[in-house]
Amino acid sequence: MRPFAYLRPASVAEAVRAGAGHPGARFLGGGTNLVDLMKLGVESPGLIVDVSRLPLDRVEPTDDGGLRIGATVRNSDLAAHPGVRSGYPALSQALLAGASGQLRNTATTGGNLLQRTRCPYFQDVSKPCNKRLPGSGCPAREGAHRDLAVLGHSEDCVATNPSDMAVALAALDAAILLHGPEGERTVPVTDFHRLPGDNPDQDTVIRPGELITEVVLPPPAAASLYRKARDRASYAFALASVAAVLSVRDGRVERAALAFGGVAPRPWRARVAEDVLRGAPADEETFARAVSAELATARPLRDNGFKVDLAHRLAVGALAELAGLAPPA
Repeated sequence: MRPFAYLRPASVAEAVRAGAGHPGARFLGGGTNLVDLMKLGVESPGLIVDVSRLPLDRVEPTDDGGLRIGATVRNSDLAAHPGVRSGYPALSQALLAGASGQLRNTATTGGNLLQRTRCPYFQDVSKPCNKRLPGSGCPAREGAHRDLAVLGHSEDCVATNPSDMAVALAALDAAILLHGPEGERTVPVTDFHRLPGDNPDQDTVIRPGELITEVVLPPPAAASLYRKARDRASYAFALASVAAVLSVRDGRVERAALAFGGVAPRPWRARVAEDVLRGAPADEETFARAVSAELATARPLRDNGFKVDLAHRLAVGALAELAGLAPPA
């Protein structure tokens, strides 16, 4: 491992100054992704700014009935929080579907959002990768891509975002509060992660020196759930996943929000499907038509076309369950 400097700041302001003053500095929360990438030689920061002991580890109600989640709240604590379990079950379910119990006890809210969008080629420094070295190529397009993107990818990158939590937050209309050298700003979760385009090395819209301090959830507006399909029952990334939010009035969809995971370089908010659902009959035919409209733009590669059907089945099943048309999975 290459040598690096280490700082444990006493405040958010000190952390931001350190991050902005050292190009290539990295903030450390739980370290479950960053430390792995350092061991592999993918990341080699000159400065680690340890924010794990800053007072950002609380979950508190907002004045309007939502929740404010500190950036260093551990994934296991957030999943078990009574306010999350009762008001935002999709978020609790997504967190419990991620990684392993040991990792959830360490991983943080902010770190989960910042984990790298990646594939095996990104983590193997002996292979070319446009995310590590722009312009070097994307061997995954013609190589091993069964687990990779069918939506939103580009000629330069077909990696998928691995976060389960971010998919639920996208469907729940959460927002991220950032502190940086220029002050505070708020970014919707749906706008935080980038599609690769010609710059796949940039996973998010975060600016140099900016630190995630909290995630804010609006008041619960409808029932929600999260469903995930994977190759094994635990400690595996999603082949496809879905977070769904649905309310029905007089047999018609009053409100719907849908986000996919495991199929794109970022959590994929299904705006097309939502437009079809809004005001339509709350039946499986409508659900299937809406999801098909969303997935019509999918561009599967040689070996991952099955993901389109898998995502479709997950989404229709989730909506049917929320509408009371199918028993709980």
